[in-house]
Amino acid sequence: MSKRKRNRAINSRDAPHTRSAASGVFLCSDEAYRTLCADGYRPLSSCPEVQMAVNAYADTIASMTIHLMQNTDKGDIRLRNELSRRMDIDPHPDMTRHQFIYNLVHTLLLEGEGNQVTIPIYRDGYLERLEPVAPSRVAILPPKDGGRYTIMVGGVPMNPDEVLHFVRNPDPEAPYKGRGYTIGLRDVVKSIRQATATKQTLMENPAPSIIVKVDGLTEELQTPEGREKLSNQYLSRTENGRPWMIPADTLEITQVKPLTLNDLAIKTNLELDKKSIASMLKVPGFMVGVGEFSAKEFDWFVSVPCMTVAKIIEQELTRKTLLSPDWYWKMNNRTLLNYDIERIVSVGKELVDRATMRRNELRDWLGMSPDPEMDDALILENYLRKNKNDLSDAQTGGEENA
Repeated sequence: MSKRKRNRAINSRDAPHTRSAASGVFLCSDEAYRTLCADGYRPLSSCPEVQMAVNAYADTIASMTIHLMQNTDKGDIRLRNELSRRMDIDPHPDMTRHQFIYNLVHTLLLEGEGNQVTIPIYRDGYLERLEPVAPSRVAILPPKDGGRYTIMVGGVPMNPDEVLHFVRNPDPEAPYKGRGYTIGLRDVVKSIRQATATKQTLMENPAPSIIVKVDGLTEELQTPEGREKLSNQYLSRTENGRPWMIPADTLEITQVKPLTLNDLAIKTNLELDKKSIASMLKVPGFMVGVGEFSAKEFDWFVSVPCMTVAKIIEQELTRKTLLSPDWYWKMNNRTLLNYDIERIVSVGKELVDRATMRRNELRDWLGMSPDPEMDDALILENYLRKNKNDLSDAQTGGEENA
């Protein structure tokens, strides 16, 4: 084939067809659009029950103090220095620790859909502040050519080592990023919105409680003015409690009961949906408006679900903000557990009697200031370690057993 014919054959090919997605246009009222197309997309943050559950996580975890710990041969000890103060007191010049952790947890569980990015800012080798990034400015890109994934912050590519990337519910296809709860809660949240809309409609437009049967051959029923005149003539009341006077052969009045929320089972379904949200987010039912308060359920919430999220924060901070292999961050939840004063005194007394803790430490549990006379450890004679070379009379039974 000659060069001219070959070029003609190439140029004569049909242009590639581009497929466009099918679309439609509705010319209707807003009410008809909502009926035909449902309520469209809404974020999980628009659901009050989801907000209550996430707020419970954020408030609880933000109330935990952050301790800088060090591994030693005799156990882990708490360190108090400028770095621990920076993290626990003022991680950001414009935020307290409670504000910073609250924003972190709320973004991680809700707006960030399982991801939260914070940029540590250093000056002269010291941590100056932690700068949280709005989820709308973050994009997580997959790795290329066997490398690491990339985090885009405001259009600027950054390596994972340069930022703090907190991940919740990792994606099986991309474990380096989170998925959040959008898929699991989508249908439940939609059901709650529908139940709320139905309840609001029944409250705003209640069904009439009286039905009037009228002879259809009456001339007044032929026009709207006639029906209005008939209603005003026989059904309008001028005085409260005054009986109606109606013709027996023309009108028949029947009282009916309109449908209620119980008849539509909205209340039951709404409680089931709230329990589903509580179960998926692992919060007690009373935190989303179902059931009564339970101290045991609250302690479980603080000890298990909240600490699970707190561990994510601990591990990411330890991995990327500390250089010493013996140091680590720890979020303390003990003060949040539902302890009454009698239980604290009972447990503390047993520990003091066995010299496990000092009396000033017990006073700290009770929120009292230390007493200089209570720094010494007390121990009962029965709990002293037995020493064959130096036995007291109380342990040996006197001179006869010496």
